[in-house]
Amino acid sequence: MKTAVISLTESGRLLSRRIADILPETERWCFVRHTDADAKSFTDLAALTAELFSCQDALIFVCACGIAVRMTAPHLHSKLTDPAVLVADADGRFVIPILSGHIGGANALAVRIADALGAQAVLTTATDVGGVFSPDSFAAANHLHMTDPAAAKAIACAALDGEPIGIVTDYPYRNLPRELSADPGTRTGLYIGTDDRRPFPVTLRLVPQDLVLGIGCRRGTPAETIKQAVLTALADAGLSMERIGAVATIDLKAQEPGLVAFCRQHRLPLIAYTAAELMEIEGDFTASAFVRQVTGADNVCERSAVRCSRGTLILHKTAADGVTCAAAQRDIILDFERSRV
Repeated sequence: MKTAVISLTESGRLLSRRIADILPETERWCFVRHTDADAKSFTDLAALTAELFSCQDALIFVCACGIAVRMTAPHLHSKLTDPAVLVADADGRFVIPILSGHIGGANALAVRIADALGAQAVLTTATDVGGVFSPDSFAAANHLHMTDPAAAKAIACAALDGEPIGIVTDYPYRNLPRELSADPGTRTGLYIGTDDRRPFPVTLRLVPQDLVLGIGCRRGTPAETIKQAVLTALADAGLSMERIGAVATIDLKAQEPGLVAFCRQHRLPLIAYTAAELMEIEGDFTASAFVRQVTGADNVCERSAVRCSRGTLILHKTAADGVTCAAAQRDIILDFERSRV
């Protein structure tokens, strides 16, 4: 998770350092009058928020809640794509998730930080307060793409009201909560699978992100070219972008601007492997002597997809406009106790 912590005061700067110690990958931004050598400085909070909102997975403001709300409000788009936003008071007593509590992971992040600081995580989401099943939390923890936020809200309300919720799934599961039932006659329910099915009057369709996309590309390939190559390859194979959970490549391409931008646009993690790690994978891959000469691995897209997924190659190497891509499917077992806070 790419995280930025933003502080405005001297006490906030000190707390931001403690938070960065908890989250080693955190980027620290401190107001110019209260900064240090390990942090980046800023003078315009609104401009900084606008810059970070689209490229970070989480923003942690060390300031008043009202400031964080006003800074992020102009950039809100959807609970499916907005980053997690948290606020901590400068004294480190409270950590409050204010945006993307479940899907964006703000609640879980707040609990993690609060536990480490000896602070109180303040959770206000209704399902957490009521201690009932949360479709948002379940989807986030099990890597399921949620297609209909309105249906998710209806199911959360049903759970809070004690109304039974149905489930139809094409995947194995365990630890079914008391709120869910295999009864096909319920008003609301979950469908977990890749078909376009609506078995209940109010159906929340959850698509498992069980595919890893392996990508190789020429240096300087734009993000839009990568996107078109990927969408065409997936469409030809009858696969949807909804099912992609991660992108894998070789370490030589880990900082390729177009590939990084493509992953950022689709909010997908980019995982990179060395040539030696890719060549360790056994299987029937489309080998290229030229690719091996350049990268040290005889295939990047297929090998990286299989390495990352630990699964089965279902889309073999396709090439277009300097982009190669492949997809591998990982085995999944849904666990209803594997849920974010």
